[in-house]
Amino acid sequence: MHFTAQGDMGVGSGAKKVLDVVAGLKPQLNLALGDFTYKAGIEKQFCDMVTGKLGTEFPYQLVTGNHESDGHEGDIQNVVRCLPNKLPGMQGEYGTQWYADVPEKDPVVRFVMVSPGIDFRDGPLDYSRDSERWRWTTDALDGAKSQGIPWTVVGMHVPCFSVGRYDCQAGEEFTNMLIEKKVDLVLSGHDHVYQRTHQLGPGSNCPGLKAAAFSNGCLTDSDSSMVQGAGTVFATIGVGGVGLYDVNSKDVEAGYFATWSGRNRNPSLGTLDVAATTGDLTARFVPAEGYSLTDSFRIQRK
Repeated sequence: MHFTAQGDMGVGSGAKKVLDVVAGLKPQLNLALGDFTYKAGIEKQFCDMVTGKLGTEFPYQLVTGNHESDGHEGDIQNVVRCLPNKLPGMQGEYGTQWYADVPEKDPVVRFVMVSPGIDFRDGPLDYSRDSERWRWTTDALDGAKSQGIPWTVVGMHVPCFSVGRYDCQAGEEFTNMLIEKKVDLVLSGHDHVYQRTHQLGPGSNCPGLKAAAFSNGCLTDSDSSMVQGAGTVFATIGVGGVGLYDVNSKDVEAGYFATWSGRNRNPSLGTLDVAATTGDLTARFVPAEGYSLTDSFRIQRK
């Protein structure tokens, strides 16, 4: 199967350029990783922009960002109404916390979309250890393994590791759980940069990853060709259309990253383009018109 993913779109010319890229790639679905309008009351304008580029039946699959989660700069429920779920068999609360297997018959990927670390009208959702939402997430991941689904991909708006502007809003404990569950790929937005880690995982020299720190023992594979089960790859694609942030090559977490791009280093809008078969998962960054960033990696099943 074939999908694209990016976050932090807006309704300007940058977002339209990125949607043109997605349309040209012809994926089976797109994961929209939050922060859609950046302004209340223009949700339909955003939806019309998307459907105008991709069609009304295309699965443009949503998870909320912080700009629309609490209703102040858009409302996730308004976006959900005009860009509803298009994946059969979806389980959960679409737009906030859901999973789906694709294809529905003989699935290749289970997508698990969650919302830790951002505020809703009643405050942040509880993704702490053994909370209801923690258990929902672990059950979704364990279910994929027990059903023999080849790949698990988690999407959420906020990252943990970053050389951009933000710290670990997703939560260190929740992030380590994803690694312990051997999630293959974790996708996020929020930081308006592109950044992709090496494969990260626990080991004798890495009992768990710490935010705002670096341990060489947590790098399980540091080239672009990896083996499933050795660790997790984290990619932030907050370059879906809005203004970019700077990246910091001296950030303490920089050793975890294979590549990064921001306003001060090869600035690029674009999308992650991912193809998955029963044997491997390959991904590449595809820049929008006028940009030049490239990145690619591959994970093979044992």
